[in-house]
Amino acid sequence: MSDEVEPGHVRVRLDLSYDGKDFSGWAKQAGGRRTVQGEIEDALRTVTRSSRTYELTVAGRTDAGVHARGQVAHVDLPEDVWAEHRDKLLKRLAGRLSRDVRIWTVAEAPEGFNARFSAIWRRYAYRVTDNPGGVDPLLRGHVLWHDWPLDVAAMNAAAQGLVGEHDFAAYCKKRDGATTIRTLQQLSWERDASGVVTATVKADAFCHNMVRSLVGALLFVGDGHRPVEWPAKVLAAGVRDSAVHVVRPHGLTLEEVGYPADELLAARNLEARNRRSLPAARAVPLLGGCAGCG
Repeated sequence: MSDEVEPGHVRVRLDLSYDGKDFSGWAKQAGGRRTVQGEIEDALRTVTRSSRTYELTVAGRTDAGVHARGQVAHVDLPEDVWAEHRDKLLKRLAGRLSRDVRIWTVAEAPEGFNARFSAIWRRYAYRVTDNPGGVDPLLRGHVLWHDWPLDVAAMNAAAQGLVGEHDFAAYCKKRDGATTIRTLQQLSWERDASGVVTATVKADAFCHNMVRSLVGALLFVGDGHRPVEWPAKVLAAGVRDSAVHVVRPHGLTLEEVGYPADELLAARNLEARNRRSLPAARAVPLLGGCAGCG
C-alpha cells in the first residue's frame, strides 16, 4: 500500500506530550467529547487561518485517561501553508493549545515517514505504589495505588514468560479484522527510592488494553494472589480470562516511540501494514490492526 504525500503538500512531524486526565483519548469522537487529536487539529486550523481541517496520524492511539510524554504524529500541509507558517507555527500553537497538551517540535519529515507505520517500537511506563499510606498527592494523577505489598522480583519472574512474539488475544480487547500478534520486547519492573514501582513495557505495537491487562495480571502475582506461572498460562490459553484485571488508565504513560534510520522508513512503513501470523502458520499479508493502543 502506497503512502505517498499528495502533490503540493509537505509531511510535517510533530513531537508532543499531554496529560490524559481530561481527554477522552487521542482519537476524535462524535458527540463533542474532548480529545487530543481534536484539540490539536482545531488549533492547527486556527493558527494557519485555514478553512479546512488537516487530519493528524499518530504513532499510538491512547485511551481515555492515558498520558503521553513522547507521542509522535504527522500531518500533511499544503506547501504554501507550510512555507507561510513554518517558522512561527510552534510558538503559535503553544499560545492556542490548552496547558495539558504541548507540542515540542514541528519539522518537515524525511521521505517515507509515517508516524504510525514507520515506528519500530513504542515504550510505555505504568507507575504504581504499594505504600500503605497511599499515593503522594502531587503524583496522584499518574500513579496507581495498590493496597497490597508487591514483590517486584516475583513480577519480573512472571514477566519473562510473556516476552517475545506471541498472540496476545488473552490480554487484548478484540477488534474485528485486527490481529493480536505482537512482539513484546521488554516487560520489567523496578522500584525507585520513593517506593514507586514502574513497569517498562516495550513492543513493536500494542493491541487495545494490552498494557493495562498485562500490568493487571502481574500485580496479582506481585501481591501473592496468583503464582508466578499464571500470566504465561493465561497467554497460552489464547482467550480473555475474567480474572485478568484491566488496571485504571491514569498510571499509564506513552514515554517514547522509536523509528529506524531515514533510509529505512519507507520499507518499515510497508512492512508494518502486513497482518502477522505466528511462525507455524504465516499467512497472506493483510492490513494490520491498532499500532499503539495501550
